[in-house]
Amino acid sequence: MTLLPCIEIEPELPAKATVIWLHGLGANGHDFEPIVPELYLPKELAVRFVFPNAPEIPVTINGGYIMPAWYDILELEVDRTVDEAQLRQSADAIHALINREIDRGIDSRHIIIAGFSQGGAVGFHAALTYPKPLAGLLALSTYFATAASIEVNPANQHLPIQIFHGTRDGVVPESLGQHSVKALTAMGFKPGYQTFPMEHAVCMEEIEAISIWLQGLLD
Repeated sequence: MTLLPCIEIEPELPAKATVIWLHGLGANGHDFEPIVPELYLPKELAVRFVFPNAPEIPVTINGGYIMPAWYDILELEVDRTVDEAQLRQSADAIHALINREIDRGIDSRHIIIAGFSQGGAVGFHAALTYPKPLAGLLALSTYFATAASIEVNPANQHLPIQIFHGTRDGVVPESLGQHSVKALTAMGFKPGYQTFPMEHAVCMEEIEAISIWLQGLLD
């Protein structure tokens, strides 16, 4: 498999951990790049950040306009109708990036998957189906698109999961974040869930919470 093009930010010290962070619909790998210095992670954690770029495909809900997307969204009702085959292909592409990190000397248990909106939906599937234990999953303003069909790999049956959502999100309603919590709990997970008074975005309080969560996983 050809690896997705990525923006990478290396730590000052040789990398000991990696965060693979997926952007949302219509964005690119640069979208969350400015957040890295705002996390103020301790230098000794030596975290590499990998921001992959989604392929450009036609998106049905946008009139077939070609844009960066992890999968096609066919209908924009509350529960979403998505092209699951494309979502799974994107999850496979993230698996390939995880494999590359392992090849570069990062233990799988020090690899975190993060995703915003559409990227978070892929993150759910990629992390929970990966065949080696990961450090954690960070789901931002997103939804669990494959909750009804996913087969969780036993290696990640106890994966730490943190979900953040905006209470004023008009793009991905908070009800979808709550639904993700219910679905994950039914599968035996114990996801963390926290909301912020924001729209479909990221706020400084959330960035601070992300930093605390990452440090808790990697310390």
